[in-house]
Amino acid sequence: MKKVLNNIAFWAIYGVWYGLSLLPMWLHYLFSDILFLITAYVLRYRRRVINKNLRNAYPDKTGKELKKLRIQFYRHFCDLLVETIKYTSITDRNIMRRMPFKNTEQVAEILNGGQSVALLLGHYGNWEWASSLVLWLRPLLANTTVMGQIYHPLENEVINRVVLKTRSHMGSDNVSMKETLRWIMSSKRDGHPSILGYINDQVPTWHSIHHWLTFLNQETPVFTGIERIVHGQNQAAVYLDVRRVGRGRYECEFKVITREPETMGQFELTGTYFKLMEQTINRAPQYWLWSHNRWKRTREEFDRRFEVVNGRVVSKDGVSD
Repeated sequence: MKKVLNNIAFWAIYGVWYGLSLLPMWLHYLFSDILFLITAYVLRYRRRVINKNLRNAYPDKTGKELKKLRIQFYRHFCDLLVETIKYTSITDRNIMRRMPFKNTEQVAEILNGGQSVALLLGHYGNWEWASSLVLWLRPLLANTTVMGQIYHPLENEVINRVVLKTRSHMGSDNVSMKETLRWIMSSKRDGHPSILGYINDQVPTWHSIHHWLTFLNQETPVFTGIERIVHGQNQAAVYLDVRRVGRGRYECEFKVITREPETMGQFELTGTYFKLMEQTINRAPQYWLWSHNRWKRTREEFDRRFEVVNGRVVSKDGVSD
């Protein structure tokens, strides 16, 4: 019975979602303008977190400059929400006009040579539209390349299905974080190179912290699992540099970090990614996800509660997260 009810709820919600996506773009942005006023001035959505993140990242900026960045972030955040809805039914021609990709030939050359690609990006610009890269790469590929993006399952099963269906709109696979290596190995066994997108600027759980670095002026715990996969599977690592060039318009450029991961030292790939991500953010900070509580885990608390034993993070107090 629960499965039946979930199916009914899914199709009801997805039907409304899809119907809204059919509205013209100008009307979506009208909704965004209204939502901006509510989010920024009525709800004050995560204002404390946003202010803290901006202040710590840019201590040299004045209060007026930080306030301007916060307001610009709210505007972009609301645009991002309506653009995500629009993505459900947007045409190939429209999305390619709104989000072109550069340097696709070099990535296609890597994939045509049989080497898989780990695509590293962040919560910058419109990461939901980034899966449209399949429209730019597929015409250049001489083999069957499997394409996908990592996702973190949402607690609500119905909403999770709606989001996943939207993200797979262009034909790429949704790959659960826990299934990443299995998906890569399955593609490899079938003789297909793969390109898998990782959003790597998120905060890791306590037991996933194996490295700290300085990111946006703050000591930051980072994921290193992607680096281990790239090394273990001999993949090419490519960074996706995103620019917002106008409302609902972005430019993406593939930047190859390495095709020979064995030549990079421990955490070098991770460090390179965060340097590139920082450069992208500093170019136009308002388009990064400042509402995310990125620095909620501190080095002091980690050292107090955890220790590393034989390469594994073990809690001293018996508490996991």
